[in-house]
Amino acid sequence: MNVKIRFQKDSEGFHKTLVRRVENYFKSEGISEKANAFMYFKTLFFLSLILSSYFSLLFGGFSLWINNLLWVVLGLSSVFLAVNCGHDAIHGAYSSKRWINTLMSNSYNLLGANSYLWGITHNIVHHTYTNIDGIDEDIESVPFARIAPTQKWRPIQRYQHIWIFFLYPLGTLSWVFRKDYKKFFQKTIGNYENKNHPSIEYFNLFFFKALYYFLFIALPIMMIDMPWYVVFGGFILGHLFEGFAIAIIFMLAHVVEKADFSMPDEQGIMENNWAIHQLCTTVDFGRKSFITSFLTGGLNFQVEHHLFPKICHVHYPAISEIVKETALEYRVPYNDYPTFFDALKSHLSLLKKLGNNLIPEPDLDLAPESIEEVEESKLVAEIA
Repeated sequence: MNVKIRFQKDSEGFHKTLVRRVENYFKSEGISEKANAFMYFKTLFFLSLILSSYFSLLFGGFSLWINNLLWVVLGLSSVFLAVNCGHDAIHGAYSSKRWINTLMSNSYNLLGANSYLWGITHNIVHHTYTNIDGIDEDIESVPFARIAPTQKWRPIQRYQHIWIFFLYPLGTLSWVFRKDYKKFFQKTIGNYENKNHPSIEYFNLFFFKALYYFLFIALPIMMIDMPWYVVFGGFILGHLFEGFAIAIIFMLAHVVEKADFSMPDEQGIMENNWAIHQLCTTVDFGRKSFITSFLTGGLNFQVEHHLFPKICHVHYPAISEIVKETALEYRVPYNDYPTFFDALKSHLSLLKKLGNNLIPEPDLDLAPESIEEVEESKLVAEIA
């Protein structure tokens, strides 16, 4: 899509009011919007899982079954470290000090991805043009699948709600061996002109990829007393779990029935302002689940993350109440699913509808007309 995208102005003052209320929350509580002690604990916890599983593989001398289990733990803990720590750091949300964010961002590089490219594809393109087909490459990331109503339908997609779950596990393998190289050298990413990279980023791309291949493929093959193909098979196994986990975390926030896939008009003008566009195209899930929030790095609070990407995710449960109340007041959508499995069910349902060439309308959670309606709905809920 070559047209320049323009959002409406915040004429109703929703975004301005929301930002002010969230800023007042941090001032009144006397706390920083960056990482706190709990965030540091999470960092150490997932880093410890990675290091312990990695060194156990190299020096443990365990059986094949134990080694395969360690590869799975290594793969999953890599995802959890990336989404909990590296993701926040690349957004500048981990610390107010730039060097700390840069240091933590390298967790992406050390785990086979490229933090610089993620900053472009995710921070710039995805966060600005969420769910806009032809620009947001997150909804074009699965080959052969139709995950947006505006995408072309093909007969192969009729059963995509089944076979797509065999593609999700391949995501991080593609990421570490193909995707970053392709993205780095292509002319555009979405509508972002992908050129004039800093010289250091050319070095970083190849250096960290080579380091990753050495640490997680070559060194295990040299150190583990098993045939090379058995060790490499363990590496692949870990990535299958890793790829599936990261795909599910991101898909449940945008490719579900409550998410909108708004498109601009012929002049590139969107229907809503940027903040309301984020509310329409992003969805929370499992907001009350500590385990869901702990593992996903707060990405189950996707609405809050898109509106406040520079705030550390450990604060999202608190500010989500502010976002929800403000959305209620301004009568704009606030979409969420009570549990992880509710969101997964909706993801499956949407994939099935799109695979059968249906154009589903987004099931947006619109705010009630008045406070009286809110109180009435609360009463009905209590009676039920």
